[in-house]
Amino acid sequence: MNLSVTLRGQTHDLVLKNPVLTASGTFGCGLEFSPYGDLKSLGGIVVKGLSLRPRDGNSCPRIVETAAGMLNAVGLQNDGVEDFCAAKLPLLPWRETAVIVNIHASSIDEFARLAERLDGEQGVAALEVNISCPNVSRGGLLFGQDADLAAAVTAAVREAAPSKHIMVKLSPNVTDIARIAGSVEDAGADSVSCINTLLGMALDLRSRRPVLANVLGGLSGPAIKPVALRCVWQVSRAVRIPVVGVGGIAGPADALEFILAGAHAVQVGTGNFMRPDCAFSLAAELPAVCARYGVESFETLRAALRTD
Repeated sequence: MNLSVTLRGQTHDLVLKNPVLTASGTFGCGLEFSPYGDLKSLGGIVVKGLSLRPRDGNSCPRIVETAAGMLNAVGLQNDGVEDFCAAKLPLLPWRETAVIVNIHASSIDEFARLAERLDGEQGVAALEVNISCPNVSRGGLLFGQDADLAAAVTAAVREAAPSKHIMVKLSPNVTDIARIAGSVEDAGADSVSCINTLLGMALDLRSRRPVLANVLGGLSGPAIKPVALRCVWQVSRAVRIPVVGVGGIAGPADALEFILAGAHAVQVGTGNFMRPDCAFSLAAELPAVCARYGVESFETLRAALRTD
């Protein structure tokens, strides 16, 4: 079976050797996981979210285990785009495996400047735009919670990075995710990934305090898989651009469920915390599991979901 996948965008296609990607914020910049598998075996590496300047992130504690998942409030800690381009990107196998850079910012201008900086980097195959960020000019309203703001960010990034495939990562913390997806498609996105984490919290009865120093955090892992599947199904029916599924994927069968729901590819996130070889194992086991379920091509599986 041919495992290769092409995300056919409105402006640029993204070719993957297989549909297994890593999720931003769970795989570092990729190099940290090289002792656990061959980075070249993955369809793509989505690196930790980058900002224009280094960020320290939130105070600790900022990660806590929950039932069937985890909460994180890391706060987008990273060393900044310049450090990544100079010290990390050259060490990644970008000629063999697509490197996708997740970007985040607090204003549309910052998004555009980040995109422009990365547009000239040959080793970057695509940008994943994290619109689950607070817009400082709108009192902290998340870009991804407003269709107009989401579209404005997408359009700015599209204009600033004309040579890159633009993927927009959608938030589930909205009333109508399909509407947000449609707005970023109209603004020039080549694909969308969904979902980002669900907003949650954990409490300590002994101290009568929140477990996370930030109080709130993003819930991920198997607990959110049903929500993610629902979002992928809704979004894939609402847009023409490819959808990348994220949320609770820990094995090949999970990946195939997302493709059946309408996804073209998947991202492995919290599974990397549970087992650092998770993404590598998923990619290696995928052909055998496809054979077990009679999957002859991802295209036919994607079109096979019956809801009648």
